[in-house]
Amino acid sequence: AWKVELKGMADRIHEVRNLLRKGLEEKGAPGTWNHVTDQIGMFSFTGLTQPQCERLIKEHHIYLMTTGRISLAGLNKNNIPYMVDSVVESMKSCP
Repeated sequence: AWKVELKGMADRIHEVRNLLRKGLEEKGAPGTWNHVTDQIGMFSFTGLTQPQCERLIKEHHIYLMTTGRISLAGLNKNNIPYMVDSVVESMKSCP
């Protein structure tokens, strides 16, 4: 039973990675985003700068490390569009 649950969690994180990358690319977020899907695990290094991360935290209430590391466990199909829009806005405001 635990293997089924583990597989379900791993599949969900994989789906989140794919949706995040697709969303960022479709919105024209600067740079390349293949690193989001190339990485594995529940955390991802976004490649965002400290000012961009601080803006995400202060203006959009998206909480991540100022080094750009974020937990993917808090993302899902419903909130990824908000995450994508917020990242794009933060990148434009803090190039």
